[in-house]
Amino acid sequence: MNASPPRWPAVFAVTVGIFAIVTIEILPIGLLTPIAAGFGVSAGTAGWTMTVPGFVAAVAAPVVTVAAGRVDRRLLLGGLLGLLAAAAFLTAAAPAFGVLLAGRFLVGVVIGGFWSLGAGLAPRLVGTAAAARATSVIFAAVPLGSVLGVPLGTLAGQLAGWRTAFCLLGVLSLATAVALVLLTPPLPPSEATRLSVLSGLLRRRGVRSGLLVTFLVVLAHFGTYTYVTPLLRDVVRPEVLSGYLLAYGVAGIAGTVLTGRHGKGFALAAAVIALAVFALPHTGPIGALVTLVAWGTAYGAVPVPAVMTCGGVAALLAAVVIHGAGRPAPDRAFR
Repeated sequence: MNASPPRWPAVFAVTVGIFAIVTIEILPIGLLTPIAAGFGVSAGTAGWTMTVPGFVAAVAAPVVTVAAGRVDRRLLLGGLLGLLAAAAFLTAAAPAFGVLLAGRFLVGVVIGGFWSLGAGLAPRLVGTAAAARATSVIFAAVPLGSVLGVPLGTLAGQLAGWRTAFCLLGVLSLATAVALVLLTPPLPPSEATRLSVLSGLLRRRGVRSGLLVTFLVVLAHFGTYTYVTPLLRDVVRPEVLSGYLLAYGVAGIAGTVLTGRHGKGFALAAAVIALAVFALPHTGPIGALVTLVAWGTAYGAVPVPAVMTCGGVAALLAAVVIHGAGRPAPDRAFR
């Protein structure tokens, strides 16, 4: 079903929502040390703040989608952003580490639910002709969360405490929830998604193959990018390390935008990621920068074709893979 007229403000509201989700999801990476110190736990234990949302999202995506039934997607997405705000406020006020993990559990529910329902809305908001462009705008929020959200959140945490950073993101999430409900037209589901529909999709060879390839690419990415910072410390001076990571994030935005125009580059993106993984340990300072830019561009090109290729209800399965795969164990990722 196509939207008429195109609702680009709604597209941008969904984009800001995903920006808030991604920022809250990965912000603990920048604030891991003060979080660990605040609760008197090790960095490895604090790493559960990253692992819990990933695993919960993988389960929440199909569960939330099936449980949603025929609920208006506009209200459901707004409600999920409201839940994200509650999770952020709970995190900011957590008196104990267990309460903090409860907040991160809620973040995982939002990740799985929002992505599975919101990632494929572009055709309904702007029509099929502009669907690829709108999807690229929505997915641009992912690298933007890394490039802008996490550095700004980390800076806020350094200046006013890590709890303040999460509180500010809670305010952003709540404001975005209101904007999304006001700007998005009613979006009743064309049909209720049942578990039998999902299992039927998994029996299709093309869907299984697409999800398997996406899983392997995402697993390779997260399994190696987790250790890119200590690797770069052996190649470049510490004072330029943040600049290298910023270049990676900007390249990711470019990759997402380019994919909106050339959505068939999944195989090329996977090949570039593979080459970057092999090449990075053997490069010097300039080679490392070039490799990171290529890597960022390639991974930025992964989400859009993954969702567009799966299509329809299968998009939620792609979202599960993109956000639930490749999460390292905390004691490995943050040792």
